[in-house]
Amino acid sequence: MAKKRVVVAMSGGVDSSVAAALLKKAGYEVSGIYMQLWPDSDPSAKSDLERTCRLLDIPFYQLDLEREFKRLVVDYFCGEYSLGRTPNPCVVCNQQLKFGLLLEKIREMGAEYLATGHYARAEPPPDGYRLLKAVDITKDQSYFLYTLGQEQLKHLLLPLGGMSKEEVRKTANELDLPMNSRRDSQDVCFIPDNDYRAFIAEHVSLKAGEIVDINEKVLGKHGGLARYTVGQRQGLGLDSAEPLYVLKLDAADNRLVVGSREQALHNALTASRISWVSGKTPEKRLKITARVRYKAPDLAAELRPINGGAEIRFLKPQWAIAPGQSVVFYQGDAVLGGGVIDAVLS
Repeated sequence: MAKKRVVVAMSGGVDSSVAAALLKKAGYEVSGIYMQLWPDSDPSAKSDLERTCRLLDIPFYQLDLEREFKRLVVDYFCGEYSLGRTPNPCVVCNQQLKFGLLLEKIREMGAEYLATGHYARAEPPPDGYRLLKAVDITKDQSYFLYTLGQEQLKHLLLPLGGMSKEEVRKTANELDLPMNSRRDSQDVCFIPDNDYRAFIAEHVSLKAGEIVDINEKVLGKHGGLARYTVGQRQGLGLDSAEPLYVLKLDAADNRLVVGSREQALHNALTASRISWVSGKTPEKRLKITARVRYKAPDLAAELRPINGGAEIRFLKPQWAIAPGQSVVFYQGDAVLGGGVIDAVLS
C-alpha cells in the first residue's frame, strides 16, 4: 500500500520540525514547505529548516507568497487600525494563506494532507470533523483556527495536539534538530520586535484628535487612533487622579474615548463574518463558552444567531472587548466556530 503523502508547513520553529519528524516516524511520505511571506523574514530560519529536512531525509520546498501576504494580511491589518479596530492578523493568515492558498498548492502537488505545528486537535467523523483544544491548555492555539471548516479539516493533520511543549522540546533534543534552540515565534511575524507603534506610524496615516471621556469632556489630544487599542492604559499622556483606560476608538469623529476600568466592562457583543466548523448555522440559542482574545479565559455565555451574525451575552461582564478582534465559541473542548467582534452592547 502506498504511503499517504503529507506536506508540513514549516515556519521556522521547533514545533513544525517536530511535527514533520513525528509524521515521518508514523509512516507518512513527508515533505516540508516554507512560505516566504515577508522580506524581513529571518534567513537563518530557512537555513535551519533546510538542515532539518536533510536530517529527516524529506524533500524541502519554498513557496513565495509575499505579494499575497501583503495584500491579504498586512493591508488588512493596517486598514482595520485606520478604522479604529484592533485586528487579528494571525487568524486571517491562517484562513487566507495557510489553509487557503497553501492547502490548494499542496493538493496540486498530489499530497493528501497538510500538517502544521499548531497546538490543537482534529477529530474525524462519523458525525463530521471536529476541531478541539490542545491537551496542553497552556499552549492551546485553537483560537486561531476557528475558521477551519469540514473541507479543510478533512485534509489537516495536527500531530502536536496531544503533546506538551516540554514533550515537543524533548523530542527535538533527542533528534538533535537544528530548530531546538530557537525561540518561539513572535506575536506578529511582520512587525520587528513586536513594535506595533513604530510599524503603524510607518504604514498607517495618523491624524491627531481629541481625547474625551464618556460625557464628551475633552481631556487632551491623541496622536492618531491607530496608536491605541481598547483597554490600553499606558501612553495616553493624561494627568488624572484615577487610572484611565481606552474605552473606544471613535473613528467617525476621530476621538479617543477613555474612562475608568469599570466603564470598560461589558456583558454583550455582536459579531459578524461568522464561521462554523460544522458548516451549519445553529437554529436556536446555544449555551457556550467564549474567548474574546487569544489569552483570555473561556467564559460562560449565551449565543444567539442573528442575520448571519451572532449576539453573545456573558453571564459576567467582560473587560476591554475590542472590535476587530475574534470571538471564538466553544462547548467543552470543541470549537464551534467564531467571528469578528463588531461592537459591544450595554
